Amino acid sequence: MSNTAGQVIKCKAAVSWEAGKPLVIEEVEVAPPQANEVRIKILFTSLCHTDVYFWEAKGQKPAFPRIFGHEAAGVVESVGEGVTDLKPGDTVLPVFTGECKECRHCKSEESNMCDLLRINTDRTVMLSDGKSRFIAKGKPIHHFLGTSTFSEYTVAHIGSVAKIDPAAPLDKVCVLSCGISTGLGAAINVAKPKKGSSVAVFGLGAVGLAAAEGARISGAARIIGVDMNPSRFEQAKKFGVTEFVNPKDHDKPVQEVIAEMTDGGVDRSIECTGSIAAMISAFECVHDVILLIILIHVLLSSVIRS
Repeated sequence: MSNTAGQVIKCKAAVSWEAGKPLVIEEVEVAPPQANEVRIKILFTSLCHTDVYFWEAKGQKPAFPRIFGHEAAGVVESVGEGVTDLKPGDTVLPVFTGECKECRHCKSEESNMCDLLRINTDRTVMLSDGKSRFIAKGKPIHHFLGTSTFSEYTVAHIGSVAKIDPAAPLDKVCVLSCGISTGLGAAINVAKPKKGSSVAVFGLGAVGLAAAEGARISGAARIIGVDMNPSRFEQAKKFGVTEFVNPKDHDKPVQEVIAEMTDGGVDRSIECTGSIAAMISAFECVHDVILLIILIHVLLSSVIRS
C-alpha cells in the first residue's frame, strides 16, 4: 500500500460551483476508498460533450457543486476493503458504465446495463454509504457518473475501474473509457454488421469514428459517413468510411439519398449525434427487409411480455 493509503489526500480539482459558470481550480480533500472502492491518481483526462451538457444543466436535474469528467487514465493509489482484483500501481481506466459482474445484465450477452452500476446521472454520491469522497471549502462536492476525473485524485467503485496494459500511452487511451468504447461497442456488439454488408454512420465525431472502425473490423464493405462538416471526411477514411454524405448538399432527405445510393437502404445504421432528426433519418435509411425484421421482433416481444 502507498504511504497515503487510509489518509485524506489534498489535491487540485476543477470544481463546477454553478451551472454554466467557469470551472474553478480548487484544493479538494479526497477521502480514502471504502469497501469495494478504489482511489485513483488521474494522469490524463479528456473532455466529452456529455460533461459540457451536464455542466450547462439544460434539461436535467442540476447537482452543484460538482466535479465532472469521465474519460481518463491513471494509476491506482490505494484500494478499499474487499478489493482483490486491483492493487496500488495498477494502470486503469475509470468507466462510467460499470459492471458488478453478478447481476442478470452483466451475465447477459445482450446487455451491459448493470443493475448496480448502470449509468445514472442523478447519482452524486458513493454507493457504499451514500456520501461524497470530495470536500472543498468545507462543503461536500457531488460526484459525476461515478468517476469525476477532473481531479488529480478520484474515488470509484471497483466495478467502474478497468485494468489496462501499463505500456499503453495514457494520453491517448484515456478516450477509450467513453467515446471509443461507445461507438466501437455499438457497431461490434449491437449492430453486428455482416461481412460485405453496408453501414451508415450518422455523425463523425469521436463516437462516430469509433463506430465506423467497429463496422470496418466487422467486415462491412460500404461504410457511409453522414455529417454536415465536410472537413471530417478525410479523417474518417482512416477509420473505414468509404463514402461521405453531407445532408446540406441535397434537396431531399438524407435517408432518401442513402436509399438511392444503396439500392433500397443500408443493412445497418448507427446514429452517433443524439439528434432526434438524425435518429429518424438513420432508422429510415435502413432497407425494408431489415425494418420488417425489427418490427416483427418488437411485436413478438410485446406479445411475449403480455
